[in-house]
Amino acid sequence: MPFLTLAAVLSFCAPAALHAQAGGQLDLGGSREAAPFAAVPDGAGDALVAPLQGCESGEVRLRWDGGQARFSVEIADDAGERSQGLMHRESMARSSGMLFIYPRPAPVSFWMRNTLIPLDMIFLDARGVVKRVHSNAVPLDETPISGGDGILAVLEINGGLAKAFGIAPGAQMLHPAFGSAAAWPCAAE
Repeated sequence: MPFLTLAAVLSFCAPAALHAQAGGQLDLGGSREAAPFAAVPDGAGDALVAPLQGCESGEVRLRWDGGQARFSVEIADDAGERSQGLMHRESMARSSGMLFIYPRPAPVSFWMRNTLIPLDMIFLDARGVVKRVHSNAVPLDETPISGGDGILAVLEINGGLAKAFGIAPGAQMLHPAFGSAAAWPCAAE
């Protein structure tokens, strides 16, 4: 099985500051404008659907018992983008990440070849439910990191954030890539 490389997301012009919202929720949103379409993969990186109410392709939201988080994301939804990942990048805004989206659920493994910053990897199934979290992947380490079977998407964020915020298996993601069968569907907002 080929391994995918990781790296850090492009820093945005004005990184957003982390701040707590009422009710203990975390707002990790960036200042980036919404993308003009929903990036749902077809294996070639082309968008298949229009944006859905409450969902933007350039943003993910996570919710779990006791909290929520929001990240601005760069989408990697074709083989070339997934292979490049976050390699060779020296930093990433705290409120940013990269969302790797696959054409269909499958077993996935990552490594940190040419990746210069520590990352948390959040592996999600076809319904957008977190199945596994790998914390603080070591920069430049080529040891395979398995996400398990049936993975449709992987969110990479700065190392240590998943534990700090309480993101764990069972958390749900809001993003158009998971469609109408999502555990947290876009139309629910």
